Formats: sequence, C-alpha cells, structure tokens
Amino acid sequence: MKAALVLETGKVFIGESYGATGEAVGEVVFNTGMTGYQEVLTDPSYAGQMVCMTYPLIGNYGINSQDDQSKKAQVQGFIVKEAGRHPSHWQMEKNLSRTLAQFGVVGIKGIDTRALTRIIREHGVLRGVITTQIEHLEEWIPRLTKWISPTDVVAKVSTPEIYTLPAISGARTESESYHVVVMDFGIKKNILQAMQESGFKLTVVPHTASAEQILERNPDGVFLSNGPGDPKAVAEGIETIRSLIDKRPIFGICLGHQLLSLALGGDTYKMKFGHRGGNQPVQDLQSKRVTITSQNHGYAIAEASLEQTPLYVTHRNLNDQSVEGVKHRDFPVFSVQYHPEAGPGPSESLYLFEEFTDLMQKRRAQDAT
Repeated sequence: MKAALVLETGKVFIGESYGATGEAVGEVVFNTGMTGYQEVLTDPSYAGQMVCMTYPLIGNYGINSQDDQSKKAQVQGFIVKEAGRHPSHWQMEKNLSRTLAQFGVVGIKGIDTRALTRIIREHGVLRGVITTQIEHLEEWIPRLTKWISPTDVVAKVSTPEIYTLPAISGARTESESYHVVVMDFGIKKNILQAMQESGFKLTVVPHTASAEQILERNPDGVFLSNGPGDPKAVAEGIETIRSLIDKRPIFGICLGHQLLSLALGGDTYKMKFGHRGGNQPVQDLQSKRVTITSQNHGYAIAEASLEQTPLYVTHRNLNDQSVEGVKHRDFPVFSVQYHPEAGPGPSESLYLFEEFTDLMQKRRAQDAT
C-alpha cells in the first residue's frame, strides 16, 4: 500500500505503508542512531513526534521484550529508508512492522531519508503528516500550518500511581543503599535500572507530586527524569523543584535538567532541530574529559539566562557549544542534558550516578552529626 509524508513546507514524499494504516500528525524529527530503533520507539521523550531514522537500514534485528523503554510505542509516526526484510537475532520475538501495527503507529518506508534530514536541518523541526490516503495531499498543507503541538504530553507519559523498586541485589548492602524519589516526567526503563544497579531504592512519583509529598517519604535524594515536550509547560514540576532545592540532593537528566534551570530562574529555548542520537561529544569543563553521549531533546538551556541564577555550566556540547550540564553553587544540586545510562561510550558517563551517591552520602553524614 502506498503512503505519503507531507510537510508544512509543501514537500511530499511518496513511499510504502509500514506498520499501521491511517494517518498521523506530529513534529517530524530525525535520529542519527545506527542501532537502538526499539529504544527510540518506546522512549516517552518521543511522545507526539514522528521520527525519521537517518541510518538507511532499520529493523534488521527485530524486536524483543527486554529493550522496551516503556510499556508501549510512544512515537506518533516512524520513517525509514529501508526496512529489514529478514530480521535475525537470537533475542528477536517479532518484527518491527508488526510491532508498529500492534501499537497503532503509522509508518512509511522507501523514501529518501537523507533528503528529509537535509530539509529539517535547513528549516528546523517541521509539522507533518503520514497518511495512507494519498489523494488530494495538497489539502494537508493549510491544515498543517494551523496545527499546534499538544502541551500536555508529560501528563500522558508520567506514571499515574506511586510505585517502588528495590536496589538490585549485590549493588550495595542495605546500610549502604540510598532511597531516591524519582519525579517521573516520562522516565525510561534503562534509567531506573541504572539507578537500581547503583544501589538506589526507588520511589517513583507522578509529575504532579508536591514537595511535601516527596519529603514525607524521607528520601536521601531526588531524581528529575527525562520526558517529552516544552519544559515551560510543566508548571507544577517547576514549582515542586523550586521548593526542594535546599532540602535534598537533586540530580536531573534531560527534561529534568531543563526544569531545574527554569526552577532557579533560568530560561530555555527550542533548538532548530535538536540532538537525537548516540554520537554527541560532550566535554566536562572541570576535568576536560570528552565523552560520546546519547541524547534526545529539542529544547536547551539558554546559557546567558544562567548569569542571574546560582547555577554554573559544567558540561558543554562540542558540536554547537550548547549547555550540557549545570551545578548549583551552594547546594548539592546538578543536572546534565544527555543520558548517562544509555552508554554509547559505553559506560564512561556512569560516574554521574556515583557523584549523586557521594552527595547523598555527605548529606547522610551531616544529618548524623
């Protein structure tokens, strides 16, 4: 079956239907990862977006039940050049096309994804539609220019209920483990697992949890998760973070990183086409060490806005010099824009969880004296 991708610029790509049939509207972004398409599909940070994979062959190792980052596919649409016809892997349980259809994700294959990526790099993130109804495609143009991205995406991916996760056995003894409350703005499974392996006992709370609800659980620290959308739309989370700054050690990743800066008086902006993939070079400004990082974000911290805040820049992206990490000058509070748990390095950024542990250890020692 034929399918079409129509962009708000008027550009039309004709290909073949892949996954579910019908139509899907969303922001069209690109991901430069050569692997990890299953993680992309199920990452809540992609909620509401249609993802173009720049690597030309996608689906060649199938889908398994262990690499999902959430309980369902989160992307609005999926765009590939070539879909693997005969996927093969010892862990494979089903193919990508069947998975997309199962979760109702409309996809398209067989288009020039390099040309699409060039368009996005030139114009920035674009509104688009993937449709299997390919008659009268020109009628979509005025509809797309009026389409507005939803602002409640975090509410759709955050946990509705509080739940707990134990530290993974053998990571630390019971007395050495630390209790961390996780504010869930759309957290990935791999982040939870990385913290469990770091010896953290986790209590995961909804994005609407108040500072009082978090502190009554007497955590050693608070973690601010990744998530989708414009950080300025997460007003309740920003207010909660502001109230927690001097109460507990805080560590934020991705959206949590942006929310932390907003809570302390900083500002954020929408990037032209964002950082999405596993090949972003980031330098730790203190050690001068450079790590290759995995990222997925379309917003960033405006560095100039930090001058009037208690935050200072600790990490910088070497491609575009954007802010990749900040720390508080007075309190044990820090955050990074990238995903240390994803590990394209493969594990060179896990020291950030150790740094969080050290902050909680110092806090515990102070409380004991």
